Amino acid sequence: MLKSLIRFSIDHATLVLVLAGVLLGAAAYRLPRTPVDVFPELNAPTVVIMAEASGLAADEVEQYVTFPIEAAVNGIPGLRRVRTSSAIGLSIAFVEFEWGEDIFLARQMVSERLDTVREDLPPGTHAEMTPITSITGEIMLLAVSSPDGSVDDLNLRAYAEFDLRNRLLTVPGVAQVSVIGGELPEYQVLVEQEQLRLYGLTVQDVVAAARSAHSTLSAGYLPDVGHLELPIRQSGRVRSVSDIEGTMVKIHQGAPVTIGQVAEVRLGPALKRGTGSDGGRPAVIMTIKKAPGTNTLAITAGVDALLKDLEPNLPAGIHVNDEIFRQADFINLSVNNVVHALRDAAIIVALILALFLLSLRTTLVTLTALPLSLAAGVLVLEYLGETINVMTLGGLAIAVGSLVDDAVIDVENVFRRLKQNARLPASQQESRRDTIFSASNEIRPAMVFATLIIGLVFAPLMFLEGIEGRFFRPLGIAFVVSLLASLMVALTVTPALCSLLLNPNPDEAEAGDGFLVRILKDLYEPLLRLALRWRYLLMGAAAAATALTLWVGSTFGSSFLPEFNEGTFTVALFAPPGTSLRASDRLASSVEQQLLQLEGVASASRRTGRSE
Repeated sequence: MLKSLIRFSIDHATLVLVLAGVLLGAAAYRLPRTPVDVFPELNAPTVVIMAEASGLAADEVEQYVTFPIEAAVNGIPGLRRVRTSSAIGLSIAFVEFEWGEDIFLARQMVSERLDTVREDLPPGTHAEMTPITSITGEIMLLAVSSPDGSVDDLNLRAYAEFDLRNRLLTVPGVAQVSVIGGELPEYQVLVEQEQLRLYGLTVQDVVAAARSAHSTLSAGYLPDVGHLELPIRQSGRVRSVSDIEGTMVKIHQGAPVTIGQVAEVRLGPALKRGTGSDGGRPAVIMTIKKAPGTNTLAITAGVDALLKDLEPNLPAGIHVNDEIFRQADFINLSVNNVVHALRDAAIIVALILALFLLSLRTTLVTLTALPLSLAAGVLVLEYLGETINVMTLGGLAIAVGSLVDDAVIDVENVFRRLKQNARLPASQQESRRDTIFSASNEIRPAMVFATLIIGLVFAPLMFLEGIEGRFFRPLGIAFVVSLLASLMVALTVTPALCSLLLNPNPDEAEAGDGFLVRILKDLYEPLLRLALRWRYLLMGAAAAATALTLWVGSTFGSSFLPEFNEGTFTVALFAPPGTSLRASDRLASSVEQQLLQLEGVASASRRTGRSE
């Protein structure tokens, strides 16, 4: 089969080169559209349930909210484990499924189980599933602040919560935007007990009236008024404090009693559960999270474009800082470093080939294996759902030195056979195609076996389980796919290019070895004789060096990942359970001020507590 493939490639060299060009074009078209990230997707399919139970202590939340939810979701097919966390007024459950489970099916099953337990939760408890996000989902932090202090915390949070957040959610790929800090505005009704007694009312009467103050119900329509269909619009929607103040509670002695007569109505801040700051100033911190499988760089570009469009129309006194944390900066740095390593490796390979072969044509034929193999690797990675990340690029970078091996072997043997054929009498010379076919087929078995053996070295990576498999498998896939692609290039494109570019009758300059090869041969011969003479001593030294290497290697430390210089540090402060938000804020603010005084610190932002 491979023999026929080589013959077909030589006989239809133009067609083979056209198909190779199509492969390069497809890779060039798809590469900018391939998702880019720091690491592969590492999290197993996980459904997160958040339940708000205002007023309950942490142990009550665990007993009456967390435990019923945990019991309800246990037993779902494909479930891996359930992790829960209970705090004052808040319960979080992480429902993890086995690798490979459909996240949408998992959410459907969790939703069905959650519906069965809602009635058993304490009154006023609100439980819902959070949007699907990635384990590396926090891609950007924004700080909304008022540098001149002209905008208060209430209006800062209102703009961030109700205006900017909704605009950010329109960017494709943004899964969630969490807001913390400032003061969340709400309508507050402060009942006056004396007025309630005066009119014979209770607090529940005021609550019921306030609840009915806002209505979004339709009022129907008039089917035919002057040949027109007229909708009837009701105005029972709250737009200001006065709308609530004017809401009637009851009729007392023939006169209506309104909420404004028995209570003070105002627009005030909700009870705070978290605070934020930027550069030591109070700020609203917005956390942008992405959906799994999306392109972090594309999402960041979309957010930047949105903020640029909004900048001229920002309310006076409000500033949005988008330089706090940007995962895209680290991705660009990491990917560029690997790309540079890939580029440098390709340049070094090209120089070595040129020095050894001393022929522009043979060097070009050999180097075609690099772009074609890498292009095939990129297309296969995209087909398998992998992203362009440090691991996939690392696999391609590792493979660069091996990608030209098969092509070098084939070109060198073809070139040698062409020189031998040129020295024969004219009557005994073969045609160029036959010579190239014989030369390529001659080294085919060794070339195929050598490539498969090298690929088998990375086979164990394909069978790793858990997070290790998710992390290292893309590296193995990238290496093996590009290596196998280089073998196919050596069996098809390389013979085709040899038939088109190589001279069937090399001149004397081309027929001899290059100067570098001659120097290396002159140096290698005495070294080889010396090694054969002292072979036992040499083997003993090699064994000792191997043993020493193993011993030194056993003294090294180990870690799952090396340290990464992202340009940012995350400092986590832990206070005793039950510490108030004011005390936590005071502690965190003190640390923030000290961090800002350190040399080299450009900025510092802070999130304390949680979002309301």
